[in-house]
Amino acid sequence: MIYTKDLSKAYNGVNVLNIEELSIPKGQSFGLVGNNGAGKTTYFSLLLDLIKPTTGNITNNNIVVNESEAWKPFTSSFIDESFLIGYLTPEEYFYFIGDLRGQNKADVDTLISKFEDFFNGEIIGKKKYLRDLSKGNQKKAGIVAALIGNPEVIILDEPFANLDPTTQIRLKQILKDLAEKQGVTVLISSHDLMHVTDVCERIVVLEKGNMIKDLETNPATLKALETHFANGAFATQEEE
Repeated sequence: MIYTKDLSKAYNGVNVLNIEELSIPKGQSFGLVGNNGAGKTTYFSLLLDLIKPTTGNITNNNIVVNESEAWKPFTSSFIDESFLIGYLTPEEYFYFIGDLRGQNKADVDTLISKFEDFFNGEIIGKKKYLRDLSKGNQKKAGIVAALIGNPEVIILDEPFANLDPTTQIRLKQILKDLAEKQGVTVLISSHDLMHVTDVCERIVVLEKGNMIKDLETNPATLKALETHFANGAFATQEEE
């Protein structure tokens, strides 16, 4: 469903991302891991047409994302708090997103009611603006807003950061259900190797903008990732 070909991004002549080819099929739970500066957020920003590629392109359901907006109705994301509208309450924000995605208030209320445990009584009905919520609660609101309108593709950058352990566990189940039960293509990046291996059936490792490993998740994946980041144990694609 998502296909990347000859993609690069450079700033001031310095390449920060270089992916020759990457194909992510519909319904796959896909994880992107790497150290700071590896290119994870850059890739998601290119996928969402927030920045322009230096070379190559990404297609989403056969639509070149930087040439058309036709992918937007079936794609949603939450990258960081800048996606929120701080002077709105969570309810106002959810209704705003719902309106953009053709959902009425009843539709939005029905969806939001499914996330009472995830919100843990800290978001709905509190009469607080989004800007006044904690980082963790802002993230909860942003993630759930990304689920409004039954998107086919959901992109989340560091979704587990700033969340307490109980919420992280609940989020993992939400993400698993999206891919396994609803056939949604879920893309996440994370510094938390345990969470990403729990959630994702496939994990790509980025290093200095390059794909160095493409792994199908199995019981040994977490240990392999830990070994890599401790010792740099993976060979690059060119060395294999």
